[in-house]
Amino acid sequence: MSWTRVLLTALAVCALFGALLVGATGCGSDDAHEDDGDGVKPSPVGKVLEDTDEEGRHYREIDEKDAPEVAIEIQPDDHDGWDVRLTVSDFRFSPAGTKQTAEPGSGYALLRLDDRPLAQLRDPTHHISGSLVPRGTHQVTVRLHADDDTVWAVDGEPVGSSADITVSEPGPTSTESATTGSAPPASAATGPTSATSGLDANK
Repeated sequence: MSWTRVLLTALAVCALFGALLVGATGCGSDDAHEDDGDGVKPSPVGKVLEDTDEEGRHYREIDEKDAPEVAIEIQPDDHDGWDVRLTVSDFRFSPAGTKQTAEPGSGYALLRLDDRPLAQLRDPTHHISGSLVPRGTHQVTVRLHADDDTVWAVDGEPVGSSADITVSEPGPTSTESATTGSAPPASAATGPTSATSGLDANK
């Protein structure tokens, strides 16, 4: 065997080894892009925005025609508290323990009291204890989330609605809904509080 033939054989082996090495490195690169660095994995459902809520959960932008909607109704109970009922459309509540991925039209609702997280809801009803709310007028907000904790959004605004409740003597009362971010008058209303907007104006 000539030295030339040995050299060509060695070069061919090196080229094959290099190709295999590059291929393995490429596979590793794909895995590295499965996460965007903030714990949110890419999904075919909508687009994850850089905007986040107060706790750092990213907004997930979807078309308005595909977006869910939620309305909130709050009524005083007989024990100095409030009963909350949500009405949703194009949305289903996922049970606890659901896989943390974004699926169209599903997830959970996050209830807030004066911009502070109050409860994660897996069904449309909740009771707010009177002991959690001091005297005065307070805003209750609900937003819809996907199961990966992203917030469903349309045109950069979270999907949600809000209403005010007032603690006054002799007991709690509900006030007119507030869906535009402006506080309504503090006078009490005798009917239920409801918000029919599908978008939360209090971003």
